[in-house]
Amino acid sequence: MKVALLGCGVVGTEVARLLTTQADELAARVGAPLELVGIAVRRLGRERGLPLDPALFTTDAEELVTRADVVVEVIGGIEPARSLMLRAIEHGASVVTANKALLAAEGPALYEAAAEHGVDLYYEASVAGAIPLLRPLRESLVGDRVTRVLGIVNGTTNYVLDQMDSTGMGFAEAVEQAQALGYAEADPTADVEGFDAAAKAAILASLAFHTRVALDDVHREGITGVSAADVRAAQAQGCVVKLLAIAERSTGPGGEDAVSVRVHPAMMPREHQLAGVRGAFNAVFVEAEAAGELMFYGPGAGGGPTASAVLGDVVAVARNRRAGVRGPGESAYAELPVLPMDDTVTRYHVRLDVADKPGVLAQVAGVFAAHGVSIEAVQQRQEPTGPGGRGRAVLVVVTHSAPDAALSATVDELEDLEIVDSVAGVLRVEGHEARAEAKGGVA
Repeated sequence: MKVALLGCGVVGTEVARLLTTQADELAARVGAPLELVGIAVRRLGRERGLPLDPALFTTDAEELVTRADVVVEVIGGIEPARSLMLRAIEHGASVVTANKALLAAEGPALYEAAAEHGVDLYYEASVAGAIPLLRPLRESLVGDRVTRVLGIVNGTTNYVLDQMDSTGMGFAEAVEQAQALGYAEADPTADVEGFDAAAKAAILASLAFHTRVALDDVHREGITGVSAADVRAAQAQGCVVKLLAIAERSTGPGGEDAVSVRVHPAMMPREHQLAGVRGAFNAVFVEAEAAGELMFYGPGAGGGPTASAVLGDVVAVARNRRAGVRGPGESAYAELPVLPMDDTVTRYHVRLDVADKPGVLAQVAGVFAAHGVSIEAVQQRQEPTGPGGRGRAVLVVVTHSAPDAALSATVDELEDLEIVDSVAGVLRVEGHEARAEAKGGVA
């Protein structure tokens, strides 16, 4: 079984190493040897620490993919990965990829090409590294009805937020530490702005709900706006801040079945299992009607973990080719509409710096009521006297569930109130057992 490898970075190097060092075991599992016929790279002659014949390396990726049974793509990005994968498929090769950005943007086109040419498209490594997550969604749970997927799918942001929570670091300092340890890229934008997690959320939602969900359908907020004060406020409520990818079945404004898909930071109660996910690890909850709650946990990135998932897919598609069958293709029969964020039901935790005088709470509560947002709990504490001797207080309001548009409009109006010095922080609240009560507060 001839295997071509596109890319020889951190993941590609580990894939090549495993194909070589575990060749006998992989052959036994497949029922035929896996022969590495070439590795496409941008530059020849570079030392890669692999005991391979230099003749295997080539800069002609387009030619390489035409002489393989299985093509492994670990280049990343949209082009040339997209064109090379389509060329491989057109020449009858099954494709294994770890490219979440490409799948989120071009998944339907790749699926259609694979179906047309009778080959497999597998991508377990595109979400959550070594954690077996996509195959359970695509195969094990196909007889059930998934209702929600909730998880931490980006190790860099989880490490940053964990350091802010456990050590009191500020955001910038925590990012610098993540970079020093190799958890974050020199340019961490894709991680800290939520782009990486949003691509993964699109893939998860597409599989879970049998609906095409594109990257543009995912509401995305990163963690750059999360301050040390936000983290302390969460701690005061017995919560922790996490960047969450959330995909769930919902009801549209007209009562129709729909899905909502979003990525944003949120407060979670410390009792929730996801709150205990530390460092650069990933964890995902899947909720289904018959199976109940399932949790998948493990290392979500890195050469070894990602290569493990890639090799699992290589073995699977190689077995399929030997048996003359295909694995499951795209399942998009449901065609559920994807709700915009404004129509998605969420909860808010709002911190306000306000004047300390009678009637403030009533005015604030009136704004929430005017937008149809019910208040679950309120906490108020005195602050040192402000400029001009004006008394100051911090007011913390936790809401019940409401459409996000109503919550956002409430916050906008609060910013314009004369008694409000500033809206100091706004975080969504998530978690089944989410405790919204403010300690010592008045509901």
